[in-house]
Amino acid sequence: MLDRRFIEEHPDVVRSVLAARRHEFDLDGLLERLGRRKALLADLENLQAERNAGSREVGALFKAGKRDEGQALRKDLALLGGRIHELEATTKELLGAIDDDILGLPNLLADDVPEGDDEDANIEVRRWGTPQEYDFDVLDHHDLGEQLGILDFERGAKVTGSRFTVLKGAGARLSRALMNFFLTRQTADNGYTEVLPPFIVNSESMTGTGQLPKFEGDLFRLHDPADYWLIPTAEVPVTNLHADEILAADQLPIRYCAYTPCFRAEAGSYGRDTRGLIRQHQFEKVEMVQFVRPEDSEAAHHAMVGHAEALLQALELPYRVMTLASGDIGFGAWKCYDIEVWLPGQAKFREISSVSNYRDFQARRASIRFRPEAKAKPQFVHTLNGSGLPLGRTLVAVLENHQQADGSIRIPAPLQPFFGGVTIPA
Repeated sequence: MLDRRFIEEHPDVVRSVLAARRHEFDLDGLLERLGRRKALLADLENLQAERNAGSREVGALFKAGKRDEGQALRKDLALLGGRIHELEATTKELLGAIDDDILGLPNLLADDVPEGDDEDANIEVRRWGTPQEYDFDVLDHHDLGEQLGILDFERGAKVTGSRFTVLKGAGARLSRALMNFFLTRQTADNGYTEVLPPFIVNSESMTGTGQLPKFEGDLFRLHDPADYWLIPTAEVPVTNLHADEILAADQLPIRYCAYTPCFRAEAGSYGRDTRGLIRQHQFEKVEMVQFVRPEDSEAAHHAMVGHAEALLQALELPYRVMTLASGDIGFGAWKCYDIEVWLPGQAKFREISSVSNYRDFQARRASIRFRPEAKAKPQFVHTLNGSGLPLGRTLVAVLENHQQADGSIRIPAPLQPFFGGVTIPA
C-alpha cells in the first residue's frame, strides 16, 4: 500500500500513476478525507492541550484552597473529556475508512515502465533461442496429450468441471520431474531455501500481498470457516511468513522457493484459452520470493529474471523477455518482466513467468520491516516474486517444442534423471 503522507504530499504523482495504469479510483474523495482527518487531529490536539492545562489549573486551585473553583473546573474538564472521546472515535473511524480506500490504490511505477493501454504496448527486452522448424505438421499439446494418453481433459471435467485436467502416466511423471528439477536448480544454484507452506491462508495474508480486496472475484473462498482462502500462488503464504516482523539486517537477503498447487477462479477470462492447460482453475508452480534491502531490489529483480531464464535455457525452450506496460502491469508491481515461451502448436509466444518488484508496497500492507543497524529505526523491506516455473505451462512447452515426427516427445537432457527416461514414446 502507499504511504498516507506520500499521498497527501504528492497527489499529482499518484494521479499520474492512476492515469498511466488506466485505474479508476476516487482520489479526490480520498484527499478530502485525508484533509478532514488532519483538521480533526488539529482540533483533537487543541482540546487535549486545553485539558492538560485545565488539569494543571485544577491542581493549583486545590493547592491554593480554592476547592469550589477546582471542583467546577473539574466538571468542565469532564465534559471536555467527553468531547475528546467522541472526537477520537470519529478520527479512528475516519482513519479506518481512509486505510480501506488506500488498499484500493495500486503501486507506483518505475520511471522506465512503458506507457500503454495493454499488452500491445509491452516492450521486448531480449530473446533467447530460435524456434525450431519442423518437417512435419506440429500438434498442440492438447492433441499431443490425448494422442499419447497422458492428458485426460474429459475425465478432469467429469470429476470437477471445465478447466480441470487429469495428468496420467508419463504426463504425471513429467510434471513431477519438472517440480524436482526446478526446486533443485533454485536451491542448489541460486541460494533459495525451499519451503512447503500452507495451501490455505486467511484474509489478512491475502490483504498483505494485495489479492484482497481488489481481486476477491478471482479467488476461491472456503465457506467454513469463511476467513480461509485457497492460495492463487505461493507468493501469498511465503511472503506472509515474515508478516508483522522486524528482521535483522544480517538476515537479508532472504530467498525462498516453494512448490504449491494454485487455485484461480479466472473470473475475467471466460471464453479465453478454454482448450488445454494454458488457463486452469488448478495448476502447480514453483515460486521464487525474495526479501531485500531497498537499495538491492533492482539488482535482485534482474537476478530473479535470470533464474527463471536459466531454467528455460536448460530445457531448450526459446523465449523472449518483455517489460510490461503501465496498462498491463499487475496491481502491486512497481516493475514487472514477463518471460514468454515459444509454443509451436500455437505459433506464438505465451507468458510462462512474471517476475515483479513490489518495492515496499507489500511490506507496508503486511508490516515487514528490518533494522539497518542494531538501534536504527525500522524500515520496510522490499519484496519480489516470480514464477520459477509453472509446471503446467512448462509441460506444454516441452511437449510442443520437443515433439518428434513419430509422435514421441524428446526429454531434455537435464530433465532426464528426474523423469527417468529420454523420451515419451509414441
